[in-house]
Amino acid sequence: MRTLVIGDIHGGLRALHQVLERAKVTPKDKLIFLGDYVDGWSQSPQVINLLIAMKTTHNIICIRGNHDDLLLEWLNDSKDNLQWYQHGGEATVLAYESVSSETKKKHIEFLKSLDNYHLDEENRLFIHAGFTNMNGIDYEYFPKLFYWDRTLWETALALDKNIKKDDLFYPKRFTLYKEIYIGHTPVSRIGETTPVQRAMIWNVDTGAAFKGPLTIMDVDTKEFWQSEPLNHLYFDEKGRN
Repeated sequence: MRTLVIGDIHGGLRALHQVLERAKVTPKDKLIFLGDYVDGWSQSPQVINLLIAMKTTHNIICIRGNHDDLLLEWLNDSKDNLQWYQHGGEATVLAYESVSSETKKKHIEFLKSLDNYHLDEENRLFIHAGFTNMNGIDYEYFPKLFYWDRTLWETALALDKNIKKDDLFYPKRFTLYKEIYIGHTPVSRIGETTPVQRAMIWNVDTGAAFKGPLTIMDVDTKEFWQSEPLNHLYFDEKGRN
């Protein structure tokens, strides 16, 4: 059985189908989705439909992303959120115009059921964004930071590559888990389009919301498969560009 981790999808159903096919995913595989299933491309409802269906056929774990939480707020309250609209929410709102009330109820249940993180038996942490408490996820005072934080990744990027783990200045957060897998902050911001490792953190968000591909990676072998760039798959849409 493989453990496969999937980066931020952002409504890109076509890309999701591509990576599942290219990685030759089977029901024997354990799939961990890192969140942000929606906002960007036009097929956010269809992405959620597929994930709901896969829960009955595959071994999957779905982590909560910040965009998923924003969608849940909108589905529950229908409140306008201009900042959300400007960061992919507009495409999602338009997509839900053709979704039935019954399906919306199922999507609300799905979004409420998402996990804030997954810690496996090998002490590998899967989380959308990060955490801030130096003692780890069990001590995080503000749970929303599990899917909003950027300090974990920014600290990893700024870390001196020569610093040793027993150094007085080595971040304690980096000593708690064997590996941490995140999305949230696309590696395209540092000019990359493939998964990036810094210290023991792997960032698997390869920019699918923008002009990058979607990525699925085997956490044991580090082999990965990617879709075509999303702006090619949705050439008549803008995504979050």
